[in-house]
Amino acid sequence: MTEGAGIRAGDLPDDLTAAEAGMWQAFRNGSVYDLSSGDTVVDDPHGGHPWGPERTVRARIVCWLLLDGPPPLSGRVASLKLTGVQISGVLDLAGGTVAPYVELKGCRFEREVLLPEARFQTLRLVDCSVPRLEAARVHTEGDLHLPRCRFHNGVRLTDAHIGTDLLLNQAIVYRDRSGRSIAADGMTVGQDLQAELLESHGELSLRSAKVGVSLSLRGARLTNPYTRLALNAPQLTVGRTLYLTPAGVGGPWLSGTTPARGTRIQRFACQGGVRLDDGRFGDAVDLERARFTFTDDQELSLLRIQTPELRFLGEQPQRGKVVLSGARIVNLIDRASSWPGPGNLHTGGFAYENLVPQGPFPLDARLDWVAAATPEYNPEPYERLATVLRNAGEDEDAREVLLAKQRRRRESLPVAAKVWGFVQDWTVAYGYRPGRAAVWMAVLWAASSLAFAHADHAPVNTNGHPPWSPALFALDLLLPVIDLGQAGQWQLHGGWQWLSVALILLGWILATTVAAGATRLLRRG
Repeated sequence: MTEGAGIRAGDLPDDLTAAEAGMWQAFRNGSVYDLSSGDTVVDDPHGGHPWGPERTVRARIVCWLLLDGPPPLSGRVASLKLTGVQISGVLDLAGGTVAPYVELKGCRFEREVLLPEARFQTLRLVDCSVPRLEAARVHTEGDLHLPRCRFHNGVRLTDAHIGTDLLLNQAIVYRDRSGRSIAADGMTVGQDLQAELLESHGELSLRSAKVGVSLSLRGARLTNPYTRLALNAPQLTVGRTLYLTPAGVGGPWLSGTTPARGTRIQRFACQGGVRLDDGRFGDAVDLERARFTFTDDQELSLLRIQTPELRFLGEQPQRGKVVLSGARIVNLIDRASSWPGPGNLHTGGFAYENLVPQGPFPLDARLDWVAAATPEYNPEPYERLATVLRNAGEDEDAREVLLAKQRRRRESLPVAAKVWGFVQDWTVAYGYRPGRAAVWMAVLWAASSLAFAHADHAPVNTNGHPPWSPALFALDLLLPVIDLGQAGQWQLHGGWQWLSVALILLGWILATTVAAGATRLLRRG
């Protein structure tokens, strides 16, 4: 009988070790092959305790089983389920098609795992020690699970296609020679990508990746002191929500649930820049209690993202920038204490429709928020805020925002225009407080009426003139477009004449500013 015929019949090859022979039989039976000792210290795949030949199988034999293994026993389904096994040599399944179910728990790989362009049904590596996972363009019909694994030289999933879920929960990944911990550019995940409590030491790259449902980095810790970015994910598409939020630690761990009272919480923490430019998120981007640690040249970049909801509720970055330029949001849920200070916030072209502040966020603080985003005068952020407030029925606050815009604009004008701006501000607040004009008119009318009561007044026409009325004379001077028949009938001299000229000028100024304010109101209406 030839060797190939023997394998197809289920016979054991002659050169297998005892550990490999047991694995061979367990594969045919579809059962778990457990070589762990029962001592948690010895069995720790990430520890330093050596595992001898009694727990070691060759990578070549594992590949043999997966690519061209023996048939299952009668009534069984062949599968590779290993626990506490050490795999020596390079596990190379590049380009292969693996039909059996694969699940390795608590295993230790001596060399890298090569899976580029391989095809699996479902692949699960749980709590394994792997020098490096090379899986560019890998394809799974079901899940790819890598929870609690430790990868010493990075993971490559570029252009991978995961049929359902990708799990990286509690994994620890160190950077490769290019500085990346996980390189998953162009990856597609059919349902959820869960990387909760992940530790990433290097750049986590998800450029142009697509996630069908949600992407969870709850409680993850991303650290990259080597280059500018810890999370590099421009053009990321997520069907529902991106979570950069806390996770419960130490108890029964269920993704997406609210931790019970008393559960220890680990926040999402990122040391290094974050780039989510041009991202598309179907439900929300959630930054609840997120902590970002930047250098002066690093930033949280949300350029041109589109999402129905942005929950900007993290800690205020002490250094670095937050960039929202060109972003389009429906609901902005934020907290006053979450935003960076002046010069570190950029919101040019940032469009949002509703403001939902969490906690106190008075109008003065909101105006400071706009000012922090505009080191140089730009009318658009003020007009956007005023529109949102007006649509919410806050007309008085909207007028205050537009008044603040005019005052900010005045700072950029030449001296003569500044003086005119101050006049408009003092009198009728650029037309946004038109009631001031009536007050000024009343004060000027009362004061000038009392003054003109003591003025010498000679009639212009001695043959016929109306009776002298100081009050009507003062009102005739203050109202530039109405003739009450007094100003042209009496002639004043000296200081009284100069007072008349001053009243005429003040009347024109008040009328002009009121007209400007009315024009703005009509245009907004």
